[in-house]
Amino acid sequence: MQYRKIGKWGVKLSVIGLGSYLTIGFKNDKRTTKDTINKYYDDGVNFFDTADAYNNGEAERALGDCLSGFPRQNLFLLTKCWAPMSEEINDRGLSAKHIVESCHHSLKRLGTDYLDVLMCHRPDPDTPLEETIRAMEDLARQGKILYWGISEWPAHLITRANRVAAELGARPITVSEPRYNLLYRFPERNLFPATEAEGIGNVVFSSLAHGMLTGKYKPGEGAPKGTRAADNDTNAIINKLYWSEENKRKGVELVKIASGMGTTAAQLSIAWCLKNPAVTSVITGATRMSQAEENLAAADLEIPDEIMQKLDELYPPVETVESEGR
Repeated sequence: MQYRKIGKWGVKLSVIGLGSYLTIGFKNDKRTTKDTINKYYDDGVNFFDTADAYNNGEAERALGDCLSGFPRQNLFLLTKCWAPMSEEINDRGLSAKHIVESCHHSLKRLGTDYLDVLMCHRPDPDTPLEETIRAMEDLARQGKILYWGISEWPAHLITRANRVAAELGARPITVSEPRYNLLYRFPERNLFPATEAEGIGNVVFSSLAHGMLTGKYKPGEGAPKGTRAADNDTNAIINKLYWSEENKRKGVELVKIASGMGTTAAQLSIAWCLKNPAVTSVITGATRMSQAEENLAAADLEIPDEIMQKLDELYPPVETVESEGR
């Protein structure tokens, strides 16, 4: 396993992380969850990503149970708050009240004394940045969190938040968690340059575009039984962002490129994300051991320049797409 610093900060994360969205504490049974976590840990993974909203806290509980036997210093735990956790009016958002209460709930569910990162799951236009930042700083000074971060915040809001943090004498953002994959290259345009300028690391999610970059979905065919796209509990995002005949056709081409390298489309897609110097770690998910093994192998995959060029041609950067559309 390889490790990278989070931006300018001293802590190092495994370049492959294990996420829990739609899997741990939800679709995966206890045996699969435990076996998957053990496999990742044994292969050198120290970064585990979750959120309070994942199955209303069940992902945190399941993850905490399985990690309880490992030395805490060997783990880097990231969880998130913002999403509504009940019908109560203040049980959501990024107010100081919700952040502090969410942190305490997450600590209990994960069974730990501190969080490595508490992340703002999305922006909250109803709460001033100074309120959110002061709450994070207070938790850090109490020893309940070490770092704080943001997910899916635009570049201008990130830079503004860091200016506010400096004015308050509070610690700045350490880590960003954006969606990033061959079909969703938008972070390259504004987000990655902003985070690199601020010394912020990026742990990226959805590297396989919910399975669209694995080649399992064929042109002219529906979603195979047992896949995420065929499951109404899990297919909302793939249907909204990625499901098209064109993307299925590209998936077939991606498989051909990967096969020519002696690898899989999934491994190539994950390794492609890691080629970007702004990326610290790729958050992966697995519903069976074969997927876990495939994900982990991507950490050591070297992509030649000529393959990177082919991928740029098949999945053009955002600027290229926009210029061609004018």
